[in-house]
Amino acid sequence: MAETRNFALRDKKGNEIGVFTGKQPRQAALKAANRGHTDIRLRERGTKKVHIFVGERVQVKKPKGAPAWMPDEIWKPRVKKTGVEKLDEL
Repeated sequence: MAETRNFALRDKKGNEIGVFTGKQPRQAALKAANRGHTDIRLRERGTKKVHIFVGERVQVKKPKGAPAWMPDEIWKPRVKKTGVEKLDEL
């Protein structure tokens, strides 16, 4: 099985402002999008790769078979990968 990896969230200036974990970059990007980030740039720890995503949160109806305590509408993250960059410096 794949091990969990750490991805550092970078802002537009290149500062790392948070860390999200996941087995794949998309899983970490979904976590970042669920917290309200839209321009998602994740640097994989230990490498010079930066995975770039565009994210959003949308409200959808609760799924069928959901528990009674769940509200009628829930927030669902969506992300789309736009590319990968290599960093020169680290």
